[in-house]
Amino acid sequence: MADSNEMTINLVVLGRTQTGKSTAGNSLLGSSDFESHCSPSSVTTCCSLGRSCRISGIIRRNGCELALRVRVLDTPGYPHSALSKAQVRDTVSSALAHHFGEEGLHLALLVLRADLPLCPDESNHAIQFIQELLGPTWKDFTAVLLTHADKAGEAGFSEESYLHSASSTLLSLLSLVEHKYIFLDNQKSTIKEERAIVLRKLLNFIRQNNYQVLLLKHSKE
Repeated sequence: MADSNEMTINLVVLGRTQTGKSTAGNSLLGSSDFESHCSPSSVTTCCSLGRSCRISGIIRRNGCELALRVRVLDTPGYPHSALSKAQVRDTVSSALAHHFGEEGLHLALLVLRADLPLCPDESNHAIQFIQELLGPTWKDFTAVLLTHADKAGEAGFSEESYLHSASSTLLSLLSLVEHKYIFLDNQKSTIKEERAIVLRKLLNFIRQNNYQVLLLKHSKE
């Protein structure tokens, strides 16, 4: 809390290369802070922090409206075209401690593509990676962000029918994180109303966790 009339939430986007992490981060911020485009190689090679302007009309506490600020840490994905798993993990771990070491992390967003199946190996690697970063309470501070939901919609899937047809791997992952998931329509992600819906859902997850934050230790020099 910066002051009694303002709340800041700290988020990090994690996931494989080309899942849309940077695009999702830009959607949450309402900006184009993070470079994002189609590429034959990994676009994001280092972590960067983006900050939103004050956002009104999203959250109320104790009957009073609060201004919301969003901070998003964009991260390189793994597998990465230029970095090893250890390099990605160490880069992300250091950035988390540097940017959120004092105030703590509200949510890690595991970004998956809704238009691609989630395989067991991919899920296991993602879970292991997040566990190494966040520790034993990772489930309380992790939500799944399903990008490219518009492509699933074009194929005739509603959110309900998509989950009904989803693989047991994805359903198991969603169960692990206590069904904290959000579909992100990439075609509408820049629309103010769509952004507000997503932010309200994230705030609801944070509220369900009693506004707790995950405190991250600074790496030793």
